[in-house]
Amino acid sequence: MLRYILSRLGQSLILLVIVSCIGFCVLSLAPGGPLSQFALSPGMTQEQLAKIAEQMGLNRPLPVQYIDWLSHLCVGDWGQSYRDGQPVLAVIGRHLFATLLLMGTATVISVTLGSAIGIFSALKRGGAFDYTMTVFAMVALSIPTFWFGLVAIYVFSLNLGWLPAGNMYTVGDGSVLDYLRHLILPAMVLALVDVAIWSRYMRTSTLNVIKQDFVRTARAKGLTSRRVLFKHIVGNSLVPMITLAGLQLPMVLGGALVTETVFTWPGMGRLFLDSLGYNDYPVVMGLLMASAILVLVGNLAADLIVALIDPRIRLD
Repeated sequence: MLRYILSRLGQSLILLVIVSCIGFCVLSLAPGGPLSQFALSPGMTQEQLAKIAEQMGLNRPLPVQYIDWLSHLCVGDWGQSYRDGQPVLAVIGRHLFATLLLMGTATVISVTLGSAIGIFSALKRGGAFDYTMTVFAMVALSIPTFWFGLVAIYVFSLNLGWLPAGNMYTVGDGSVLDYLRHLILPAMVLALVDVAIWSRYMRTSTLNVIKQDFVRTARAKGLTSRRVLFKHIVGNSLVPMITLAGLQLPMVLGGALVTETVFTWPGMGRLFLDSLGYNDYPVVMGLLMASAILVLVGNLAADLIVALIDPRIRLD
């Protein structure tokens, strides 16, 4: 098991270096560059820009800049924001909780509803519920997240007035109930597509398990349908879904970026767009690395859980 863990950690570190290299090169090719914001200052001359570039190390070859940035990253120095001079880690830390709260809530909703819908659809295969959920999944996968978010705001906030239209809390309140009221709409919008995906995969996984010999043997022994379902079918159907949970993290992060923008949620997605508009490259690279670490940690955790459940995995 230790060998398997070390192997997966090594692969994750290699992927992290590749992601950082690609991101650094792409940002270096972006129009304007880091000096574009300084060039907008009144009275800024080319000589002053050249001096700023020298102070920031931007006049060095790109490979040298990357190695210097990566070496500082490894010791916990992620640079400073061009906007306010704050450490990048501190800037990201102020927005990390909001994103994790939104993603965590949306994941719990999507896993719970998607699994329940998928299992029931498999048990009632070909019935009215199965066909209805299939149509729902196709519609949910076809609707853009931003469109559904705007419709949700129009219906539940503007027309009905049941829920807030945006932000994370009401200024001057900050109670748990207030946080929950602000969380409902963005979490449901973010979870919509994942519910459809989880229900389809869970339906397929459950149908595959139902056909296995051990399920037929359990029924032949006279076990009740309820016992067969929860002891033999559900548990074995969830094993491949753990891997899916790790693979879904990039999609959830991408959806969070759109959702946070629509609902003005103060998370990493909003920070990413704001930093891009300001050409705040240290924060953009920091967000890229933080997102990559979250995805890799999620996938690694999912792989380890599956390996613990199924010893055949760690023998590959």
